[in-house]
Amino acid sequence: MVGVQTSISAVDFFAAKLAHQTDPSDLAAARAASAAPLVLDVRARAGWDQGRIPGAVHAPADELAQRARELVPDLDTEVVVYCWGPGCNGSTKAALVLASLGYTRVRELIGGFEYWAREGLAVVTDAGRTRRAPDELTAPVPAGASAQPVPAPVG
Repeated sequence: MVGVQTSISAVDFFAAKLAHQTDPSDLAAARAASAAPLVLDVRARAGWDQGRIPGAVHAPADELAQRARELVPDLDTEVVVYCWGPGCNGSTKAALVLASLGYTRVRELIGGFEYWAREGLAVVTDAGRTRRAPDELTAPVPAGASAQPVPAPVG
């Protein structure tokens, strides 16, 4: 593999990446500690209607630049943006829009709504609040527990 020349060190890159991302478990912990950032769901109406993070504000990506000041008047508000999941870069684009508008504390939710739901965290729809069983491939292993190895198929 050919090396890529950059003007930023690996340490600086990963430190910056961590400063501008959060994961579902950390966001849930912040919310439980009443230190919750403003959470913006930047998906289209269809995604919002299928389910969302409780307390999130709907700000479709194509409206965000025009509605940002109305939704988030203070440029220093801590904001977390999310879209569908790891295969969607809508939250990255939304975070860039907000940062370009001068917002200083914008982070992206790693894995988006998909990982939030797959970790068994609460989801809300117009019909009410629900929660699915955690997906063992995405949900953190509880403290004191250990992940059990999966036996290899025979044959």
